Amino acid sequence: MDDLTTGVPVAIHLETQAVQAGDTANYALDVEGQLVQMGDAFYLRYKEVSDDAAPVPVTIKLVSNGDVVLTRSAENRLRLHFANGKRIQARYRTPMGILPVDTVTPMLQVRLRERPFSGEVNVNYQLYAGEQPIGDYKLRLQFTA
Repeated sequence: MDDLTTGVPVAIHLETQAVQAGDTANYALDVEGQLVQMGDAFYLRYKEVSDDAAPVPVTIKLVSNGDVVLTRSAENRLRLHFANGKRIQARYRTPMGILPVDTVTPMLQVRLRERPFSGEVNVNYQLYAGEQPIGDYKLRLQFTA
């Protein structure tokens, strides 16, 4: 197996669905990324590219306890922590200041396979600003080294 401490290239397929105020938006992305192991956690890194904005660095941390932490490092920095069945406070940093948001994760699955090293991350979550629901989201990510 490749040395994951120095990072290996991976092919990533990502699908997301967002339902906000009754409107549904679907998004799909196929991109090359990198997988790095640090301690007992895996870090999946890639750049989210859109036609009208600069590429956004994204890191998905797969924690050994099964939790997942997603960080988008753009002008608006977002760090969401997902834990199965739990509500966790997060921060959304904007030019106007930091907005507290909460994630509620009714479903979280992480599956990793050895040969070839690959995995799946499936997350269903709700986002809240205080007690006000923002939306319901589904994230489906597959990667292969």
